[in-house]
Amino acid sequence: MKKRLMPLAVLAAAGLALTGCSGGGAGSDGDTLTVWIMQGTNPDSDAFFDEVGEAFKEKTGADLEVEYVQWADAHDRFVTSIAGGTTPDVAETGTTWTAEFADAGALLPIGDKVEEAGLGDDLVDGLVESGTYDGELYGMPWYAGVRSLIYRSDVFDELGLEAPTTWDEIVAAGNAIKEAKPDMVPFAVPGDAEFGVYPWVWGAGGEISVEKDGKWESQLASPESQEGIAFYTGLATEHDFSSAGATTWNETDVLDNFTQGNVAMALQGSWTPATIIQDNPDLEGKFAAAPIPGQDGGIAPSVLGGSHLSIFNTTKNEDLAFQFVEMMTTGEFAEKWGEQTGYFPGQTSLLEKSMESDDPLVKPFATQMVDGGGSVPVTPTFGAVQAKKTVNAMIQAILSGQKTVEQATEDAAAEMDSIMNEEG
Repeated sequence: MKKRLMPLAVLAAAGLALTGCSGGGAGSDGDTLTVWIMQGTNPDSDAFFDEVGEAFKEKTGADLEVEYVQWADAHDRFVTSIAGGTTPDVAETGTTWTAEFADAGALLPIGDKVEEAGLGDDLVDGLVESGTYDGELYGMPWYAGVRSLIYRSDVFDELGLEAPTTWDEIVAAGNAIKEAKPDMVPFAVPGDAEFGVYPWVWGAGGEISVEKDGKWESQLASPESQEGIAFYTGLATEHDFSSAGATTWNETDVLDNFTQGNVAMALQGSWTPATIIQDNPDLEGKFAAAPIPGQDGGIAPSVLGGSHLSIFNTTKNEDLAFQFVEMMTTGEFAEKWGEQTGYFPGQTSLLEKSMESDDPLVKPFATQMVDGGGSVPVTPTFGAVQAKKTVNAMIQAILSGQKTVEQATEDAAAEMDSIMNEEG
């Protein structure tokens, strides 16, 4: 198992499914691949999959049947399908679900097919990590978003500030904003936003949890992790950059307050700039993004959120299923999906244009994704940690003054170990 694996319940997915009808390596007239797809990710999914279906029919002779699944219903539907042996042939699996379904024996390994197709060296590392379980790749990277630092570039320009590249520079910028604009939150520190915590853990050289001899050991109370968490929470408790109300904020609250002009710096996803401009057109051209700084420079890893495509073990035509997976995750259709949804493709070569862009709201996120993408521990039990809100409770206890960093991290580490090793 790998240490910095991807998460997320933030973009946990739903499903694509393929029900192959015949064996062999290619489709033929009469074959049908049934696909479940997450509803809402692409506002124009019908037109998109009409085009995909035509191309797939032309290439393989097989028909494509797409069924859309609600986010809220998807996980339970998968669990029921796995238990009943009625799973689709291929499905969109959220990055935190892939390991769970693989552990249940419901997915087929696809690493050999990926290598045979010559794609192994062209996939985003963080998505590969989160799609890998017990050394086997079960989730083909499809699309993802990542959190980076967004900031009010107009305020920075007014005060003669540059985008911060170290933690000290974050503090310096925050102090300047605090002095010049006392009504603005220099840096939002939300208490109910798990994925905003991990970059500071990783940026200080810490980890969330590591597997040793078949047992998970939380690293939240390590000196490195404590240093990163102390810096992050200290932006609020020591430097007074955040607000008392932010102790209960989630990511949506941060986004709302940034959009309203109340926040100067915050961590937000690559999918949010369009929302900010849509909700407040006056902010267009007045904010930008930057990779999250490591403690002394470089890029602090940030959790990638997105989806894989996985092949279920009920498929009757594994090769045909993989042809669909490859069509969706590479080339023309992967690029179109990214353009239509606002997410990045999982193929590194497709990100090159974004990384070369001069757009202050594109290149930094693409750079973060390729050079600083990470994921939570890939294990079926980490979802229970997220459901328990172990990390959120830790941060809230520190921000509210109920616990010291040392107490809070030790308590969280103990709870995480108990849950991930299924001790209670």
